[in-house]
Amino acid sequence: MLPYRAAARVMSLTALCLTPLLGGCGLLGPPPRAAGHLVVASKSRIDSVDPAGAYTVGAMQLLSAIGDPLYAINPKGQLEPRLASGLPQLSSDRLRARLQLRRGVRFHDGTPFDAAAMVFSLKRFLAIGKLSYLLGDRVVDVRATGSHEIELRLKQPYSALPQLLSAINLTPVSPRAYRAYAHKLLNSGFVGTGPYRLASFTPQQQRLEPFLGYWGRKPANNGLDLVALSNSTALFGAMQSGEVDVLLSTSLEIDQQAALHRQASSGGLLEGVGPALEIGYLTLLSDQPPLVDLRLRQALALSLDRELISRRVSLGLRDPLLTLVPPSLAGAAAKAWPSYDPKRARQLYRQAGFCGGKLLSLPLTFRSNIPTDRLFALTWQAQLRQDLGDCLQLELNGIEATTAYRQLGDGAFALILLDWMGDFPDADNYLTPLLSCDQAQDQRCLKGASAASGSFWSAPGLEAKLRLSAALQGPVRQGQLAQLQNQVAAATPYIPLWLVAPRAWARPPLSRPQYDGSGRLLLQELHLPLATGSQR
Repeated sequence: MLPYRAAARVMSLTALCLTPLLGGCGLLGPPPRAAGHLVVASKSRIDSVDPAGAYTVGAMQLLSAIGDPLYAINPKGQLEPRLASGLPQLSSDRLRARLQLRRGVRFHDGTPFDAAAMVFSLKRFLAIGKLSYLLGDRVVDVRATGSHEIELRLKQPYSALPQLLSAINLTPVSPRAYRAYAHKLLNSGFVGTGPYRLASFTPQQQRLEPFLGYWGRKPANNGLDLVALSNSTALFGAMQSGEVDVLLSTSLEIDQQAALHRQASSGGLLEGVGPALEIGYLTLLSDQPPLVDLRLRQALALSLDRELISRRVSLGLRDPLLTLVPPSLAGAAAKAWPSYDPKRARQLYRQAGFCGGKLLSLPLTFRSNIPTDRLFALTWQAQLRQDLGDCLQLELNGIEATTAYRQLGDGAFALILLDWMGDFPDADNYLTPLLSCDQAQDQRCLKGASAASGSFWSAPGLEAKLRLSAALQGPVRQGQLAQLQNQVAAATPYIPLWLVAPRAWARPPLSRPQYDGSGRLLLQELHLPLATGSQR
């Protein structure tokens, strides 16, 4: 999610940096590509390939190629069984879910996949997973009820259970290979059931070979080298020079993304665009002055010219957003937040005692190591100076991202730009992480996700509504979710900004990159035309 420089400047720099296979400018490049392998590049360094230890976008992308989920979201956004052979069968009280598992599946080490292996993997994730809350917040226990049947005991009815079980962190691992790692992470190796096996691993480069014993459709290519570089300029140049076959947009600067987009539009590259599941938003510290005043929070929401910011900051690659739930997901209230309205904003600032001689000075924090954040902050500051300069002034404060995340729950930031992408595509996985509260006092969250997210906002009955929405199904659930979003929009503890879709570019004659419904590139679908050596 990074910013953007002119393409001409990028090309002049890359000419200086690149040596064979990305070794220039002091950057450690991958070993020579294996015969017949495709090189897929991004900025995603991967420190752990253990499903219990992985949490970055790059690690999830890798796991999606070497592991299988119980369920998957296909490119059309539809749920389909993978290692499960059908949908969960629920008890009458909806607190027990039985899953039939696919037969005839083997792990990369030859171990048969069965209920015992799935239970081992899920219990291991619950015990040591960095994202164990994904399962632990909703599942009390898991047990085998047959050779290929498991039962999950739920804390409460959860209608998005199949979507939850599509999270790639829950991919099973071989009990034989992980026997010594039941209670600790295996960061540099992986033995799962996916279409590729992990042939070699370093944080900067992973080599994938097709798994000849795969139960499903075989990969359409002869193997992959996944390469990570920290330098966006080098990645852009490597794509231009042909040193990589496919380039992911992950953390690539926006002007470079725009240049690749234009090149694809003119036929020079093939561009694939995934579902827009990442949201950018502002968190407002709602329990402390000055933003404890609802009028000021609402005025800020009306002061944000998303259309202008999208054009100038993302060069049109990110759509303006008026909801905390991606509009493609069921239950999203597509226009819960108001659009830009400086006239109404001025009225609210005046009601709160500002404008015409009294200026509201508000600190806006942005992550200094994410150039897009800085450009957003400068652009919004300039827009406000022009449109509402006698009412509001933003004081910009850059802070490194990891430091910002550590201080967020301390109430350190009156206003900060952040982003979020759910671990599985369901509205609950966007609302609960921002709104849930374990202990509240009136409209202040004392303990829980809302406090950890930096807004500290709650409302009487809000937690009960969140739990109810998670248990409901169909149109009734969607209506409840829309009501929740409208309630949050009226209180304005957050202001949605834009929607981010992942992109990938391939050099002809490769196939056009395709994404699944969870926003991950389908690496196994990358192929050359039949005439030039595809395995199809």
